[in-house]
Amino acid sequence: MSYRDSVHYLYSLGNELKVGAKLGLERMQTLLTALGNPERGQRFVHVAGTNGKGSTCAMIANTLHHARFRTGLYTSPHLIEPAERIQIDGRAATEGEFVQAFQTVHRAVEALMENEQLDAHPSYFETVTAMALVTFREKCDISIIEVGLGGRLDATNVVTPELCVITPVAFDHESFLGNTLKAIASEKAGILKPGVPVVLSKQLPETGAVVSERAHELNCEIIRASDLNVSNINVAADGSTFAADGVIYRCALRGRHQVDNALSAILACRHLGIDTSAIQAGLNDVNWPGRLEFVSREPDLVLDGAHNPAGAAALATYIREFCADRPVWLVYGAMRDKAIEEVTNQLFPLADRLIVTAPNIPRALRPEAILSIANHPNPVITQTIAEAIELARAAPREAIVFFAGSLFVVGEARALLISENACSHTMGAS
Repeated sequence: MSYRDSVHYLYSLGNELKVGAKLGLERMQTLLTALGNPERGQRFVHVAGTNGKGSTCAMIANTLHHARFRTGLYTSPHLIEPAERIQIDGRAATEGEFVQAFQTVHRAVEALMENEQLDAHPSYFETVTAMALVTFREKCDISIIEVGLGGRLDATNVVTPELCVITPVAFDHESFLGNTLKAIASEKAGILKPGVPVVLSKQLPETGAVVSERAHELNCEIIRASDLNVSNINVAADGSTFAADGVIYRCALRGRHQVDNALSAILACRHLGIDTSAIQAGLNDVNWPGRLEFVSREPDLVLDGAHNPAGAAALATYIREFCADRPVWLVYGAMRDKAIEEVTNQLFPLADRLIVTAPNIPRALRPEAILSIANHPNPVITQTIAEAIELARAAPREAIVFFAGSLFVVGEARALLISENACSHTMGAS
């Protein structure tokens, strides 16, 4: 089986966001038993939250790599290729590694279905989660596992970690997780395990109270980011520096919100016994694509996966802080199940020029529908991301163009822009 064959099969399985999807851990537990329980006997850090969990995972994983651990990182969604979801020592799984893991899991599934031990093939996310656990068992000393959706019923919640991390909890996926912050926080707190410590990022009072109550019920030590002595915060356009308990750190990820994510990563790595020098190095050169990522210059084209109100607020803060004296263009597309009005109310007023578009997936909201919800004095519609990029290239050289609204927008744009840049470099060298 080729890599493309495995990816095509995975896509055919559907994901947890489709109507009628069955959330729960029973299929995962049955499958993992057949695979020899790869979720057991491994070291894990399990990370849940609404915003910042991917960035926090990347910081922890990069730090552990600097500390010379063979490090696994499992995240979702991917931007360009599914193999990005399974990383080993800072690189995506190779096509060969991905196919080998898929075949191992798929053979186990087929045997279970033949013996009527599974009622259906595990979903795309369940299958790739099992693939990651099988891969990490063979190749890694410790692995960072990002929750996909919620926490309590998420497929990743089969692991018993040595540490949990909960990043800021906010509104997202309300149709699955609940319509109140307390309900959403309860789902996130579902990853907590008896006696397992939890690093708790700065939270709203109502979400922090829910997580803390659950932690006390399970006798989990709570390591609070709010207890750190933080000073000398200096946020620049290309990253930030700050002191935590008197130690100076530089975080390479852009945006004021990344300081809070870095604090959680620092506490997690301290708990794991990592030297300060490795933590400093891990934050200093961390990379997390699609989050305030500059992919082209003159004009600056920037990819940011802001897709919910909290993410939009973080992007809006960056624009106000560092782009006030520049023409700001926004390329925006969104999914039908997102809080369009809350996001666009924050971003659209900051854009001198607006390009509304749609990624090439069924869940995408048509540009015309977006503009029926949100107003802007200077909008342009494109039916494809490629057309939006062509328009963005025509922005003034001093302008900055943000692609936002969905990680699907960011992923499709990133693939096209990287391809363009590669072609440009090749032509320039010839």
